[in-house]
Amino acid sequence: MKMPLNTIAFWRSMVLPLAIVALAAGPSSGLPPQLRAHLSREFQFSSGDLADLERGKIVKHGLDATAPGEIAAVGAVRVRAHKEAFVAQYRNITRLKRGPDVLQIGRFSDPPTIGDLAALTIDKQDVDVRTCRVGHCDIRLPAETILRFQREIDWKARDADARAALLFKQVLFDHVRAYLSGAPGRIIEYDDEKRAVRPLDDFAGLLNNSSFLDELVPGLPSHLENFPSSPLSGAEDFLYWSKEKFGLTPFITITHVTIAQATSDSYVIASKDVYSSRYVDASLTFTIASDAVGAPDAFYLVYVNRSRASALKGAFSALRRSIVERRAKNSLEENLKNVRLGLERGF
Repeated sequence: MKMPLNTIAFWRSMVLPLAIVALAAGPSSGLPPQLRAHLSREFQFSSGDLADLERGKIVKHGLDATAPGEIAAVGAVRVRAHKEAFVAQYRNITRLKRGPDVLQIGRFSDPPTIGDLAALTIDKQDVDVRTCRVGHCDIRLPAETILRFQREIDWKARDADARAALLFKQVLFDHVRAYLSGAPGRIIEYDDEKRAVRPLDDFAGLLNNSSFLDELVPGLPSHLENFPSSPLSGAEDFLYWSKEKFGLTPFITITHVTIAQATSDSYVIASKDVYSSRYVDASLTFTIASDAVGAPDAFYLVYVNRSRASALKGAFSALRRSIVERRAKNSLEENLKNVRLGLERGF
């Protein structure tokens, strides 16, 4: 599947979906020592970057890739608001993620129902599986599901596209239910291209190169990788779906969010790609919200995203990567501005 590449799943319109770090700030407010150390060591912030951040500037840059097809970016900003307000907004994901690139969005209930997908509209631009075959398909699906569309849909019928849309929703729901319960039936491989993509393997690679997460919240990496068999005490988990604008064609995605209180002064919010109909093989975003030194009514917000996409491999990958990185950093800065503005104005 050769699709135009854009910048989402950091790319999920930067729902502030690989990390946002929030720390309190204000006049003469400083970075907490642990956050300062992580920004310098893991995220390559210079002394000048740290000084700009404490002065209230938005700081952002790309990060080194750890594998072919990977792209990563980090950004940080000081916000005059309480970190708890940010966490509360994140729980209300359908409002926080609202924007021109997010066409539709909904949060799954607990337990999920097929009705959670009622607001998701699907047309041929979103899902066109009429000519879909294993190794050559317009959207990301495992081989058995591709064959299922050919077996169960009478493509000569007048309502074939409507029936295909209903079946796609059922596939999504079955995947979500299996993911949440740990039962068989979740999607573990994409067979839309000649070379199969295993998103679980790509996500494991992203997680292995984010070992500092275990220092921030012990047990969080295992929780994300082995969900739901490795529960994290005190954490909140939920899933949401979205349809987002991306290049010439939109994509439909399912995201797992984990909210954990790292200390009395900080939160960590991690977002994991559970399914993406196009573009993204795996994605990890996280947000850390932590009080700044000397400012009880402000915090620092740091966002990090690492994503992998097969479209960033092979011929012309360097050119595609440079385009995506440039758009990613621009999008990241814009989203940090909007989040800061919304929090400081009380949304």
